[in-house]
Amino acid sequence: MVEEEAKSLPMELSEKGGVENNGFVQNEAFDNNETVISSNEEMPKRCTVDVDPMAVEETVLKPYAGMPKEVLLKFSSQARYRVTREILFWLIITAALALVCATIAIIALSPKCLDWWQASPIYQIYPRSFKDSNMDGNGDLKGIQEKLDHITYLNIKTIWITSLFKSPLKDLGYGAEDFYDIDPIFGSMRDFENLIAAIHDRGIKVIMDLIPNHTSDKHRWFQLSRNRTGKYTDYYIWQDCMQAAGSVIPPNNWVSVFGNSSWQFDDVRKQCYFHQFGKEQPDLNFRNLNVQQEIHDIIKFWLNKGIDGFSFSTVKFLLEATHLRDEPQVNKSQNAESVTAYSQLYHDYTTTQVGMHDIIRSFRQTMDQFSSEPGRYRFMGSADDEKEDIEATMMYYGTTFIQEADFPFNFNLINMKNLSGNSIFEAVDLWMKNMPAGKWPNWAVGSPNAARISSRIGNEYVNVMNMLLLTLLGTPITYYGEEIGMENIASENVSEEHVNSVATFPEKSPMQWDDKVNAGFTEGNSSWLPVNTNYQSVNVEIQRSWSNSTLNLYRQLMLLRNNELPINRGWMCYIWNDSNIFVYVRELDGLDRVFMMVLNFGQESTIDLKAIVPNLPAEAVIRLSTHFSNAGKAVATKLIKTEMGEGLVLEYKTAKPVHTMEAFQGKCFVAEKACYSRALNLLYMNC
Repeated sequence: MVEEEAKSLPMELSEKGGVENNGFVQNEAFDNNETVISSNEEMPKRCTVDVDPMAVEETVLKPYAGMPKEVLLKFSSQARYRVTREILFWLIITAALALVCATIAIIALSPKCLDWWQASPIYQIYPRSFKDSNMDGNGDLKGIQEKLDHITYLNIKTIWITSLFKSPLKDLGYGAEDFYDIDPIFGSMRDFENLIAAIHDRGIKVIMDLIPNHTSDKHRWFQLSRNRTGKYTDYYIWQDCMQAAGSVIPPNNWVSVFGNSSWQFDDVRKQCYFHQFGKEQPDLNFRNLNVQQEIHDIIKFWLNKGIDGFSFSTVKFLLEATHLRDEPQVNKSQNAESVTAYSQLYHDYTTTQVGMHDIIRSFRQTMDQFSSEPGRYRFMGSADDEKEDIEATMMYYGTTFIQEADFPFNFNLINMKNLSGNSIFEAVDLWMKNMPAGKWPNWAVGSPNAARISSRIGNEYVNVMNMLLLTLLGTPITYYGEEIGMENIASENVSEEHVNSVATFPEKSPMQWDDKVNAGFTEGNSSWLPVNTNYQSVNVEIQRSWSNSTLNLYRQLMLLRNNELPINRGWMCYIWNDSNIFVYVRELDGLDRVFMMVLNFGQESTIDLKAIVPNLPAEAVIRLSTHFSNAGKAVATKLIKTEMGEGLVLEYKTAKPVHTMEAFQGKCFVAEKACYSRALNLLYMNC
């Protein structure tokens, strides 16, 4: 038993030949002084023990969970772990640095995102005619809120609401009685606040009209001024005009926009006050700094209410010459006493005076105080129509270093005297060639002060005009109802109260929502202006159900604009124009996909585009057409045929963009240059 136990114990040989067994020495090494065994004697045999290696279990220590610190340090100091750890560390550092550098490069090279007022069309609403919610026959704020689904349906992200201020409604509300209140005809301030909240909840922005030039004669300021009360004494422009004999003679020959003298005698103050528009709309004295501060306070009030921007109207009338000289006559041989029409004078002393732009820039500075938050930029537009002086219009953009309006509203397409491919080209080119570098264009084909498209140029051109509007470079502005092709109303069978309004503003008729009584505008017995008699066939509800309706084409054009970078922000190049057609392309560096618009504003026409653009492929696909059945078809670019009022959006691919061709230099425009990287799927600037 003992022997077996001994065999089972591990045994080692000592350095000097002894066998160590479990710590005990069986044979010690011999002492050097002992007798040396004779070489002739047989050496004793070394004791050896054979050990079966399989019988010895080696324990190999590996890393395990919960290791104490000492064991952990033992493994972490091993080369294989240390090297791996260092490699991973430097890989992470390198990747982080690369990511930071890439982010900085992308930010530095990427163009600025389009602002909200650039990215979306603006939908202009005349509130009294949009939707009535309380059956009084007048559109109101709650009515606008009820119809926000329509704005969303159109994929529009900006609403422009015309004047809402409390007013006697002379000149249809363009003379405020109180800049701090909503006219009761539209609702209450609470209704306004609810509307703004509902608009913003849908991701939509809202701008509103502000007319700083004049007030109503019912305004508190005017009442105080006519009584010479304190600081309000000079809030308006007063001049002596009473002669010794008691007759009233105006200080000069200045004429109001509406005709006749722009001076009106006031029985209370016994002086004449100046009015550029109606006699019920006295002009404010903007040479009085207190008046300027009043307007700044009004701007702040409405921005605090949540308004995203303003359209400042009639600002060219803010200042008048102080010398009060007569304005020169257009026809110098005309009897001076017979001059009563606004068009009979050159308005050198009553419009665009020195200092006027300084006042507008101060409005911009006040608005900028509310634009510091991300996504809260406040838009500023100016709505003065300088029909004869494009340079005067462009001054509203400001300068490279001093910002003014984001853009002056562009009415060139409305002011055309006749319709043709050439006139459309001239209207577009006039703006693009005069617009300062780096500024953003805009386009309108309808407004509250101009006949609707169908009444102005013909119903057959409604679709092609909308196609032009939504494919040009810049921000399109749609006047309510143009998306369904509404027409002007006639003045027949209109109450005497509104005859003048209809005759002057027939484009303000109620929005046509459906084919029910009063076109769904009101559930009351009547509307403030008559509904157009064609409402049963021209209305939103029925056109939503027609695949080939004006409304459906408008929506498809909106989707194309929103989804295609070349149309959203790419180059625009003129290709051809003649008496019938206007042709242009939209393209973007880095994308081989190009969109070509062939728009007919005259009679039937055939054109060989291949001869004009040599690099044009033999065929192009019709992406959209005003003749809906043609969409998706391929057409030969050598033979493009269009009928009267037809519009085509052609799509093709090319490696040679038009704007790089020498033949088209000076015919191509881009507001904010950007290039597309297919590899990174992003836009960049330096290309």
